[in-house]
Amino acid sequence: MISLQPVSLKSQSVSFTTALPPLSLYIHVPWCVKKCPYCDFNSHEARGGFSEKEYVAALIRDLEMALPQIWGRKVYTVFFGGGTPSLLSGEAITEILRQVRMLLPLSGDAEITLEANPGTVEAGKFAAFRDAGVNRLSMGIQSFNDAHLQALGRIHTAAEAKAAIAIAQLHFDNINLDLMYALPGQDLAQALQDVHTALTFKPQHLSAYHLTLEPNTLFYRNPPSLPDDDASADMQQSIEELLTGNGYQHYETSAFAQPNRRSRHNLNYWKFGDYLGIGAGAHSKLSFPDKIVRQARYKQPQAYMQQVMAGAPVQTENEVSRDELPFEFMMNALRLNEGFDPALFGERTSLSLIAIQRELLEAERRGLLHRDIDHIAPTRKGQRFLNDLLEIFLTDKD
Repeated sequence: MISLQPVSLKSQSVSFTTALPPLSLYIHVPWCVKKCPYCDFNSHEARGGFSEKEYVAALIRDLEMALPQIWGRKVYTVFFGGGTPSLLSGEAITEILRQVRMLLPLSGDAEITLEANPGTVEAGKFAAFRDAGVNRLSMGIQSFNDAHLQALGRIHTAAEAKAAIAIAQLHFDNINLDLMYALPGQDLAQALQDVHTALTFKPQHLSAYHLTLEPNTLFYRNPPSLPDDDASADMQQSIEELLTGNGYQHYETSAFAQPNRRSRHNLNYWKFGDYLGIGAGAHSKLSFPDKIVRQARYKQPQAYMQQVMAGAPVQTENEVSRDELPFEFMMNALRLNEGFDPALFGERTSLSLIAIQRELLEAERRGLLHRDIDHIAPTRKGQRFLNDLLEIFLTDKD
């Protein structure tokens, strides 16, 4: 008979009996033209420009120093995030990817994504990015309503967004459009109009994010008037219905994709895969035969570049304890609407499901989780109240 008493894990070490998880590479570009009032990412306004050549050299040196941690492991996806990576020149992206291919065993069919801001791009850059090897473009549209764009502090107009998408489609056949809803002064009809407009371009992938007021942002310090919870919930439900009705698979909390067009890079995150992050403020999660570590690089661009040249770009590093692993895994995997194969928990954490049996039973009892022999997945209620579901798996809830 299996005991359902909580298992103490602190004294035990991680020991993977299967292959290490798939590995991705994240490359952070910290500059943007203007800091948006809702943004809590590590981004810095490029007042007076920035030294592209110096930063590219730092990225390459950072990658070289990280090689011993990932030696021999194939990289399946690359993601340029920011900030605004499209501020870099085509030549810079070309050089970075050239070095990536020289230093790493990059998969032949690797998904290589670059985030682009419609206010900073032009046809020549898109062509150069494609020639460099970028094969997926993620565009931060947010809205096609000029008043809402202005309220969000975006530097592009609706017309510029539409023009940028049209140009991008000349060079890429895999495009994601980021949209936001529950915006200041937005009603249901306006939220749906943004989605209808996006659908006219038939993008391969759409992300629809609920605007949230994050700490350390201008919106958090000076909150705008936002739709109430009921109005926001109506927007969310209507957007989901509209997109699924148009053939998009709602596979993650905020992500919708045409068949076979899911974000492979983000799926690796959500399935608790590994990723090496280089660049200012980039985070890494790396598995070793006996441990899992998380790292964070220096956030300020100048400090990061100085630390790279000093041979120490990593500001913090900590080992993920076995007590923390269940929540770390669930925090990612339960974002997937289809859930995950129970075997994946053991493969990614080296733990048995017995370690979280009590939590699983509690989540089922509250109607937040469904499980069978093939899947563990959030119920519709669990998707709506994901934070409540995840809280069950927190180690120190008291």
